[in-house]
Amino acid sequence: MCTAAVYKTKDTYFGRNLDYNFSYGEQIVITPRNYPLPFRHTKTINSHYAILGVAYVAPDPNDQEYPLFYDGVNEKGLGMAGLNFVGNAVYQDPTKSTDVDSIAQFEFIPWILSQCASVKEARTLLSRLQLTNVAFSLELPPSDLHWIIADSQECIVVESVVDGLKIHDNPTGILTNNPPFDQQLFSLNNYRHLSATNPENTFAPNIPLTEYSRGMGGIGLPGDLSSSSRFAKAVFTRAHSLCDNDEMSSMSQFFHILHSVDQQRGVCDLGNGRYEITIYTSCYNLKQGICYYTCYDNHQISAIDLKKSDLDGSSLSIFPFINTEQINYQN
Repeated sequence: MCTAAVYKTKDTYFGRNLDYNFSYGEQIVITPRNYPLPFRHTKTINSHYAILGVAYVAPDPNDQEYPLFYDGVNEKGLGMAGLNFVGNAVYQDPTKSTDVDSIAQFEFIPWILSQCASVKEARTLLSRLQLTNVAFSLELPPSDLHWIIADSQECIVVESVVDGLKIHDNPTGILTNNPPFDQQLFSLNNYRHLSATNPENTFAPNIPLTEYSRGMGGIGLPGDLSSSSRFAKAVFTRAHSLCDNDEMSSMSQFFHILHSVDQQRGVCDLGNGRYEITIYTSCYNLKQGICYYTCYDNHQISAIDLKKSDLDGSSLSIFPFINTEQINYQN
C-alpha cells in the first residue's frame, strides 16, 4: 500500500511512499512541454506544462513511449499522486456525451498536470470528469486508485466510487489507502486526546501516577502497517513536525515524516515468499521543481531538477533509480 504527504515550510513539499511487493521498473521521467500526450477518448495534447515524476514508461498502441505516472509535479508547482484504493474504486464505461470529459484511469495524472497550474484549475476540470475503465493494454488493466492533488495553497483527494466522482478537501495533507477518505478523516476523532507533550493525570488525580517516560502523550497512536493506522500515524507526525525553513531542513523533515510509516521486508507477509516493502520515497519541492528520492536499498538522498532539463524539448528524459546503498566513508 502507500502513504502520501504534503508539508509546508518556506516552500511546499509533496511526495509519497510507494509500498508494494514488486517493482514494475519505474523510473524518474521528465516529460517536456512538446512531448505529445495522447488520450483514448479525447484529442492529443501536443503542447503542455512540463512534468517531472515517477513513471513506468511503456509503449502505447502507436509505439510511442507513454509515461504511466505514479506521482509527479508540473513546472507550475502542482503535485499529484495515485494510491491504491482496492475494492472501492469504480470507473465508468466510456461515453460520447458532450457533458463530460472521459479520461482513462491511467491518463488521469498527465491529463491534470499537463493543463492545470493549481488545485483551483484542477477543480474546474474535475467538474466535467469521468474516469473510464479502459485498460492501457491487456498486460496492464486498470488499477484501483484514488489521488491526492496539492499546490502551495490547498490539497484535495479525488475518488471515483460507485456514487460517482468525489472531491474531498484534505486538511491533513496525508493520504493512504482504504477506507474512503471521508471515513479516514472521521477516524481521527479516536485520537483527539493524543499530544506531543506528556499528559496530565486526569485518570485519577488522587493517585500519584508516574511519568515514567517521555512521549507518553502519544500512547494509543497506532504503529501497525494497515492503511488506517498509517494514516493516523502520518497525520500526527506531520501535524507536530518542526524544522527550519531552509531547503535541506525541510526536505530532510519531509523524509522523516514518510519514513515514520515505511514498511520493512518481512513484517507484511503476503505469502509465497512475497513481502510488501517501501520501494521508494519521493519528495518534490513544488516551487523549485526538484524530485528527491530514497529507495529501499539506498537511503542516500538523490535528486533530479526539472529546470536543468530542456523543457521545450520533445523527448522524454529518463533517470533510473539508484537502487544500491551509497556509503560515505569518512576515514
